[in-house]
Amino acid sequence: MNDQISTDLVSDDSLWQQVLDRRAGDFLYAVTTMGIYCRPGCPSPRPLRRNVRFFDTVPDAEAAGFRACKRCDPKGERAAIARAAINDACAFIQTAESMPALDTLAQRSGYSRFHFLRMFKDHTGVTPRSYAEGVRARRLQAALSSGARVADAIADAGYGSESRVYEKADSLLGMTPGAVRRGGAGESIRIAFADCLFGRLLVGATDKGVCFLGFAEPDDALLGDLRRRFPRATLLDDPVGLGDTIRAVLAFLEEPKQALSLPLDLRGTAFQQRVWETLCRIPAGETRTYGQLAGMVGNTKAVRAVARSCATNPVSLAVPCHRVVAGDGDLTGYRWGIPRKRLLLERERNARLAPNE
Repeated sequence: MNDQISTDLVSDDSLWQQVLDRRAGDFLYAVTTMGIYCRPGCPSPRPLRRNVRFFDTVPDAEAAGFRACKRCDPKGERAAIARAAINDACAFIQTAESMPALDTLAQRSGYSRFHFLRMFKDHTGVTPRSYAEGVRARRLQAALSSGARVADAIADAGYGSESRVYEKADSLLGMTPGAVRRGGAGESIRIAFADCLFGRLLVGATDKGVCFLGFAEPDDALLGDLRRRFPRATLLDDPVGLGDTIRAVLAFLEEPKQALSLPLDLRGTAFQQRVWETLCRIPAGETRTYGQLAGMVGNTKAVRAVARSCATNPVSLAVPCHRVVAGDGDLTGYRWGIPRKRLLLERERNARLAPNE
């Protein structure tokens, strides 16, 4: 269903004020003396009011003989070309053995060095170098998790020095390379299953706190997810020792008025940790968009990185990634399924609105 409001239902004075204020809107204005049409937020100098006409859509404006403004790009053609160029640059960085030079990336894109850098930051929220660092860190983590020798993994990921990796271990991996490679070797993780609102529930905990919380899948699938995160850890059944934790999770699912407060053992990069901590500050019954969450984290352009951090959250419910929605309000991207995300949010809202007994 199209939510766009026809210009027939809004006064011309209101539309004109929106143009003067350069506020975004779902309509277009055309300048008769220039023969062009623009978005209301166009940065071009404001025309005289008597030379302006309003249209609902691009076809309407073009049928009246106007052409698209090159500054605000109302048809989105330049934006699509720019996105394609940045996607190509990202793919090139991902397959390159070492960080490509900025001049090489700009030349490949067909834009100037300065313009390419600005476009890349606008689309990804980071510089090409920062993006490449993320690619290298993921390569390193994958190699270490597969059991590769630390020195080999560091070299294969494109790092020239082991010492530099260890200096930045917390921000790159959230732990030392050796700890990633061990994959939980030497650690014991206590586990307990239970039946819950969404089917089966699995909780895993180290001596520091809960390190895994999953639900809505068969026991084998939940165990498989936990083992992928800690492939070399020893798993110990402990339904009695984890009884209080299980009861806390079940109580939250039944009446989610308060936050699910549990001791946690979260392992991730510094950025992931920051995102997970911020998620816990979203009150029950409320939502934030990925863009808003990025702003709360301190980097409004890191929307994709924020979304990846939400997707890798190992302790659902305790770190409430279900409270993050798309910019248009759609319930998208939930590890345990959109219907369960919808139900969680509905139950939280209902519990928040219910009178205190």
